[in-house]
Amino acid sequence: MRRRDFHRNVLAAAGSALFGGAAAHAGGTKFVDALGEFDALSPDAPAGSLTDVEGLKVGHWTDTRRPTGCTVVIAEKGAVAGVDVRGGAPGTRETDLLNPVNSVQQIYAVMLSGGSAFGLDTASGAMKWLDENNIGYKGMGGPNIPIVPAAILYDLGVGDAKIRPNAESGYKACEAATNGPVAEGNVGAGTGATIGKLLGPQFAMKAGLASVSIKVGDTGVVVGAIVAVNAVGDIWDRHTGKWIAGARSAAAPDGLAHAMDQLLAGKGMVLPGQGTNTTLGVVATNAALTKDEATKVAQMAQDGYARAINPVHTPYDGDTIFALSTGTFKERVSVLAVGAVAAVAVSRAVIRAVTQATGIPGFPAYSDLPKPPKP
Repeated sequence: MRRRDFHRNVLAAAGSALFGGAAAHAGGTKFVDALGEFDALSPDAPAGSLTDVEGLKVGHWTDTRRPTGCTVVIAEKGAVAGVDVRGGAPGTRETDLLNPVNSVQQIYAVMLSGGSAFGLDTASGAMKWLDENNIGYKGMGGPNIPIVPAAILYDLGVGDAKIRPNAESGYKACEAATNGPVAEGNVGAGTGATIGKLLGPQFAMKAGLASVSIKVGDTGVVVGAIVAVNAVGDIWDRHTGKWIAGARSAAAPDGLAHAMDQLLAGKGMVLPGQGTNTTLGVVATNAALTKDEATKVAQMAQDGYARAINPVHTPYDGDTIFALSTGTFKERVSVLAVGAVAAVAVSRAVIRAVTQATGIPGFPAYSDLPKPPKP
């Protein structure tokens, strides 16, 4: 396929999805767009996985003592990477080296973890595993150096806060990594994730982790996303035009308080605890990108958060997205197109992270909400 045709096909797919290509079906949950038919709320939807991007593996470690865990994305042959940190309460490691002006050109894993700042230690475990497997940067004839950026979310309010992921947890996540379909729901970094805390944590709901991929027409380009959703805000499905999860209200027919409506009406709010949230994500593509292009893709992918989470990027969220390029698709592509498709993938992953979660004591899930009668 000629480069001009490739760009046209990808831009058409992305543009249709972003600017009115979605058409609702009867029942309000299924839609069709240029990226394929997709039922946003169905557990059987053919969502794909981040591992559909050639060159990536994903592994989870989930604590059985309390809801927490970590998730690793491994690029054994290295990946060009960028990052965008947009929330006001981030917890990150090794993100400065992803700045395009800095010299490191490839990373070998990204770690997403619960446990707040304590969870950053999981990246040390990933480094140990990568080093034992001779995966990492080898420069000037020196030792193998695995480069592992990381980001954390706050889940210490769910269960015993003294139990949190550590270096051993990160090592075990690497041991569990495969290129198969990614487990979703209450796993890995999403194990202790909750949402809908704008009215206070007592009204919050359970969320989790999910992964999707988009194979863009017949171009050969794949864009994937994995997201752990732990937000102050409520969750909006733009395809149905409905709130699907968030702050709860036992008096409401749908079980939701519609926190933003209350905020807009001027009603008093209980502020969430500072730094007690954060949505984490990784987007990836097989398209070849430079560091500055990967950074732009990460920035554009944040729009996927904004389409599905409201409010988002608050002072109490550390919302972060990493962008990876494995470069196995050698033809140069439109960065605009990749970034636009990445945002679609992220918004889908956010919805799946909520709908695939399972309720725990004190935090019901989407599946526990009252459902309207079928027409």
